[in-house]
Amino acid sequence: MQILLKVFALFIVLACGSSKNNSSSNQSENQSGKKFPLHKIKLPEGFKIEVYAEVDNARSMALSPNGTLFVGNRRGDKVYAVIDKNGDFKADEVKIIASDLTMPCGVAFRNGSLYVAEVNRILRFDNIEQNLNNPPKPVIVNDKLPSDRHHGWKFIAFGPDDKLYVPVGAPCNICEKDNPIYASIARMNPDGSNLEVFASGVRNSVGFDFHPDTKELWFTDNGRDMLGDDLPSDELGRAYKAGLHFGYPYCHQGDVPDPEFGNKRSCDEFEKPMQKLGAHVAALGMRFYTGSQFPEKYKNSIFIALHGSWNRSSKVGYKVAFAKVENNKVVEYSTFAEGWLEGQDNWGRPVDVQQLKDGSMLISDDHANVIYRVSYQK
Repeated sequence: MQILLKVFALFIVLACGSSKNNSSSNQSENQSGKKFPLHKIKLPEGFKIEVYAEVDNARSMALSPNGTLFVGNRRGDKVYAVIDKNGDFKADEVKIIASDLTMPCGVAFRNGSLYVAEVNRILRFDNIEQNLNNPPKPVIVNDKLPSDRHHGWKFIAFGPDDKLYVPVGAPCNICEKDNPIYASIARMNPDGSNLEVFASGVRNSVGFDFHPDTKELWFTDNGRDMLGDDLPSDELGRAYKAGLHFGYPYCHQGDVPDPEFGNKRSCDEFEKPMQKLGAHVAALGMRFYTGSQFPEKYKNSIFIALHGSWNRSSKVGYKVAFAKVENNKVVEYSTFAEGWLEGQDNWGRPVDVQQLKDGSMLISDDHANVIYRVSYQK
């Protein structure tokens, strides 16, 4: 009888110990969830979101062929390298590779060199991945860009023509400037030469990509402010050749003449948006999805980070949208990920999206200071 009682007591101790360990594990998960409440993010069935790295004011992203993720910021002065050493899709190290810069939002990678966009110049850090612990002094690629900080931060990327595409936002909410570089997407050679305007009438693009098949430029554009809650819409544009004009400051969203400048030119003169993205949603980073991890419906279509409104009576945006593209037309526009906005309070703001080699997708968040990874399992 005594032996049975001892066995029973041992069983109780083991059971309680096991229960305690599970409780501790759940508590740790809950603590992480409170900092980044990922359970609030709604995704289509089969998708999962997790933290990839914590990066202060994470903005635009660029991925090297070796898997190093470079991240710019707008609020601060730094550029980061995010490194996943063991391939578990969680960053093992975040290094500051540049500082004392002016709004170094845009980053692009080419032939071992990292290009960084400040407000008025483009820098290049050569052989950067072999010198992450002791980054080289940057080479000035081009320092002839306007120095206006209003819409002065930039997203940059190399096109299929091996030119660096650089947007130059309007230095105002609404204005007409003689200098054609304003309100444009420009491009230059990798050495900074031959700077030219590629697309005009683009108020403030902070994200673009090139169609994987046609190689045409698609871009987001932020509409003007102070026309009310519901006008005008941000735009998804398509620049299928050089020299096109997309309306600003004369026409907005393809069909709304500007109250001040609209009498000068007709909306019929300009390119129409491929998709109206919503008023004041602050459409920023966008990428065509070319991977094979996500379901087939996402192939060669666009994910768009909607950073969220700041000047609307009720907030909108704060999510990641999806635009399905077929035959150079948007045939579906829908929400892919949401939950950063709860009522009128937001705990995060998506900025950019970046595909990883395995076909999963990163989302930067400059409000929560984090980069998420979204993956899919059948």
